[in-house]
Amino acid sequence: MPSQTLQHFRHNGQRQAWLIFLLASLQLPAHTYAASLKSETVAAWDAYVQTVGATMQDRTRPGNTFLWTSEDLERLAKVNSGEIVVAPAPGPSPRKVPGGLIHHWVGAAFLPNTKLNEILEVTEDYDRYKEFYRPSVIASHSVARNASEEKFSMLLMNKGFFLKTALDADYQVTNVRLDDRRFYSVTKTTRVQEIEDYSQPNERRIPEGEGGGYIWKLFSVVRMEQRDGGVYVEVEAVALSREIPGALRFMVDPVVRRVSRNSILTSIKQTAEAVHSNLLASTKNPSTPVQIKTAAFVPAP
Repeated sequence: MPSQTLQHFRHNGQRQAWLIFLLASLQLPAHTYAASLKSETVAAWDAYVQTVGATMQDRTRPGNTFLWTSEDLERLAKVNSGEIVVAPAPGPSPRKVPGGLIHHWVGAAFLPNTKLNEILEVTEDYDRYKEFYRPSVIASHSVARNASEEKFSMLLMNKGFFLKTALDADYQVTNVRLDDRRFYSVTKTTRVQEIEDYSQPNERRIPEGEGGGYIWKLFSVVRMEQRDGGVYVEVEAVALSREIPGALRFMVDPVVRRVSRNSILTSIKQTAEAVHSNLLASTKNPSTPVQIKTAAFVPAP
């Protein structure tokens, strides 16, 4: 990716931490008192992400619009001009469910002079996430991989709000290659645990579903389409957190919205930077020509 391409994704002073393709994921402020994840909260979460998955399936059907970007001409123009567009999903933001809140945001960007496979070489290289998405990603490694599904683990550090809380989670990824131009993946957490006072002598791992509750579950959809001389990248991130007490909501809500938006901005920007770095590295050795690896095709379900 040429240097002018990367300039589209540089924002002066932008230092918000990344949370997954995942994805990413959304950083939210923890509270000083503990919370427990309830069964009715999990049921509401499962129902909601099922609708998100169903909507993704609808996008792949003939005659439907694959990209969120293409649904609005003004949004498409902004993305084509080099802007990273981020917005909350339609409906309440955040969405209140029994015992918790669902945060759902969508971001989109266009990476010119880039190939789809070049981006996949970054997003599917889980062992290097700690390199691509630092300083938030402390550790990451691939656990299992087959033609269409992958599993990986990742340790994230929440450095916001003067906290020393880390988030240790396992992820399951389903990849679908619709054709040589379109790809999407669905990522969900299968385990999320907080680690209080991470790297301190009194470090403590909290049982799953307990603790501050700033992130209980994560779900994300990534869509990519190669056309118009580059690749459109979209990140749809959904997170489940504890409720925000009514007395604090007017203070906390603006912070949550700002951090959610900046997390997606940083996710896309750091991905673009990683793609650029990979291409530079591949051309350092003059005897090694730049080649585009062909990814395995996975038929749509």
